Amino acid sequence: MRPDRFVYEGYELDTAQRRVVCHYALGDQRFTEEVTFEPPPRSTQAESCGSPERGRDDERRAWDQAWGSAGADAAARILYLLAGISYYKTAAPSVIDLGDTATSEEERTFLRTYYVEGLGEFAYRNGLDLTGLEIVGPGARTRRPAHAPLRPGRPLVPFGAGIDSVVTADHVARRAACTSLFVVSRAGDRFSAIENAAAMTGLPVVRADRRIDPSVLHPEDHGFLNGHVPVTGILSAVAVVAAVLGGHDAVVMSNERSASVPTLWDGDRPVNHQWSKSAAFESAFRRLLAESLTPAPEYFSYLRARSELWVARELAGLGRYHGVFRSCNRAFAIDPARRLDHWCGTCDKCCFVDLVLAPYLGAAQLSQIFGGREPLSNATLSANFRALVGTGDGPRPFECVGDEPESRAAVLLAAARPDRARTASLQALAEEVRAATARWRDPASQEAAVHRLLESDGGDFVPARYRDPEDVAVG
Repeated sequence: MRPDRFVYEGYELDTAQRRVVCHYALGDQRFTEEVTFEPPPRSTQAESCGSPERGRDDERRAWDQAWGSAGADAAARILYLLAGISYYKTAAPSVIDLGDTATSEEERTFLRTYYVEGLGEFAYRNGLDLTGLEIVGPGARTRRPAHAPLRPGRPLVPFGAGIDSVVTADHVARRAACTSLFVVSRAGDRFSAIENAAAMTGLPVVRADRRIDPSVLHPEDHGFLNGHVPVTGILSAVAVVAAVLGGHDAVVMSNERSASVPTLWDGDRPVNHQWSKSAAFESAFRRLLAESLTPAPEYFSYLRARSELWVARELAGLGRYHGVFRSCNRAFAIDPARRLDHWCGTCDKCCFVDLVLAPYLGAAQLSQIFGGREPLSNATLSANFRALVGTGDGPRPFECVGDEPESRAAVLLAAARPDRARTASLQALAEEVRAATARWRDPASQEAAVHRLLESDGGDFVPARYRDPEDVAVG
């Protein structure tokens, strides 16, 4: 019989080991998650960040002092609240008990939405209904925000080496000389795909090591439920702790606008694989930060108003990254023995990235990027591409891929390239897209649709100092 409640048992800001330790329980099962933060990296940034030698000493001193601050504790508390989701899902009981952690009504509302929507795919795949989830625990008035000693002009960019974070890092670094990357790894295990791309940026890397409780890595051994969790939400909270410790005034994400589009609808409920990358999460998380910290790090996605087609066009112009960027998830397998040092060329992520780059890079270039395994040249992957453009039998894949309109636009743009005239599978897909998208059969309508996809829709929280002059803010 499964336990009827998941319990938050407390967290520690371990200043000696420079880590946040979170404790949870499910019946007799105990879970512990540890996130260890590394000291500030050595930096060779521009003089605007200060003298390199003096800057390192000052940064390390400030970092050491920050560990005992109220701001660090408030950021650690946010991490504690969000990280629990990885352990709740092992049984998904109907009650979450926050133990001694007093929360405001706004925080409980945020948490409930985070669990129900963030676990939408998990619930769908496991045949569960989480809409009755109850969160209990001591109430508190709206918390007085804790002071965070942030310094202006020091953005932190979470970096995963994929198409989106490479473009964000490049654009933000052009606008802020003191930009740093942020990378989360497992202790003693760094992903070469991330390290190679990070090195290409020339930016300093702020690091954290995340140790997930080993029991959830082998759910079948414990009879646990398994499935997708909103990991971007957890990593966002880790980045906020790093930002407060390092005095970074912004955490700049790389989530574009189609991340807000549901992967599918289950009756009248949206199910979004990318919910913690969505505009809804971004907005709610910003409110949580504002309630907890003052000043709170600016949390925003640089790409929120952009399409994946725009991102692909930008990446196409960044030639130095073509040999090192990596969006294939098989480069990030937890088991090193299953980890690839190249694009697999067959997964949905590989298919989508190839598709959106195909309008802007030649077939020969893409073949080189994919190591001779370019998906568009593989006729056996037609079902994968049809799922992306919505002409297949099933929904979009449960993956971090773009929506149907931008995939369809990419197909038509790529198929019009002279070097793709003989790519039979692509030409056949283009015919399907034309048949399915009546309003695009007219070249002028298609051109207008592509133009809209390549323009900002203005829906973001990007501060003025980071945006292009023609963009319009809504934040």
